Amino acid sequence: MELSVLNIKGEDTGKKVTVSEEVFGIEPSTHAIYLDVKLYLANQRQGTHKSKERAEVSHSTRKIKRQKGTGGARAGSIKSPVFVGGGRIFGPRPRTYGFKLNKKVKALARRSALSVKAQANAVSVLEAFTFDAPKTKSFLNVLNSLSLVNTKTLLILPEIDNNVYLSSRNIPKAKVTTVDSVNTYDLMNADRLLISESALSILETQLNK
Repeated sequence: MELSVLNIKGEDTGKKVTVSEEVFGIEPSTHAIYLDVKLYLANQRQGTHKSKERAEVSHSTRKIKRQKGTGGARAGSIKSPVFVGGGRIFGPRPRTYGFKLNKKVKALARRSALSVKAQANAVSVLEAFTFDAPKTKSFLNVLNSLSLVNTKTLLILPEIDNNVYLSSRNIPKAKVTTVDSVNTYDLMNADRLLISESALSILETQLNK
């Protein structure tokens, strides 16, 4: 598959790049995508929820009424979950929601996500660029030139460029990431992928391992 290289003004530079069919042209594995997105979202959860069970509630430990002769059910502790103010039965405890996913499955998920976007013609290759200073207006001008202002856009760079990253941070539908940090969730969540020309070969090498 061949893609035209665009500059930040949205103009065709005349250069073409051939993208790897093993990364951008495979039959997408929807299950691998599902697992990797599920893992990503699970890892976003803090898991710090906690409620007190009967052993942790602060109350008297005396037997609250005699065992027999009251006509009601026997009761030994005010901490019992059946009483108001008692402990909670099987309440939430701090835990991690993450789970193990094989590296090859993660790589397959990312290749599948890229293939989904390539099949939808939602991948563009940009000539390498930077900004002299971090300015939101500079990044907006790039999006305007590419007609992507109201489109969820993911820009993939070979390495972090603070001027580009900070320029994009205040734009709700734009996100900048690096080849090392790109994940299946971001790829699927974006409506348009912008890949830096210098990041493309690194991305293909990483996903073909």
